[in-house]
Amino acid sequence: MKTTDMMYASLFTAIVAVLGILPPIMLPFIPVPITAQTLGVMLAGTILGARLGGLSLFLFVMLVVAGAPILSGGRGGLGTIIGPSGGFILSWPIAAYVIGLLVQKFMPYINFWKLFLINIFGGIIIVYMIGIPWLAILTDLSLEKAAAGSAIYLPGDTIKAIIVSTIAPQLLKRAQLIRA
Repeated sequence: MKTTDMMYASLFTAIVAVLGILPPIMLPFIPVPITAQTLGVMLAGTILGARLGGLSLFLFVMLVVAGAPILSGGRGGLGTIIGPSGGFILSWPIAAYVIGLLVQKFMPYINFWKLFLINIFGGIIIVYMIGIPWLAILTDLSLEKAAAGSAIYLPGDTIKAIIVSTIAPQLLKRAQLIRA
């Protein structure tokens, strides 16, 4: 792996960690907070591509497992991963990889709407497909109740997809950071 690849992956690991500085919004009816960090997941996949985007979030998850307090609210450690939020957090490398793969596939024709749909699929659907069943199992909720409770995240996650889809085309044109 090239030094520049390691630098880009580490940079986006740090960006996701910095987004954790924003305090989480705790909800009384579901034990998973609203955070800004999925914005970083979407950005990593979109800007870095599949391999480096997935790697950057894998590194992030490994740092969390090692105890680094880089999740929103200063959380970290294995206990966080095996808790109700764990499925969402573990989905982040997969989500970034899928987003990156789709961006690379459509790169010559990328625009706001394609990026928006890619980030909805990778940054919301993939994350929810892993996070909601995990939440249901760990909290003894039915899958339907866990999904209904998780619906509170949809407006914020949609706004994050809009933000990424708005700024990423300019970043991709200027920086050319996409990796195969």
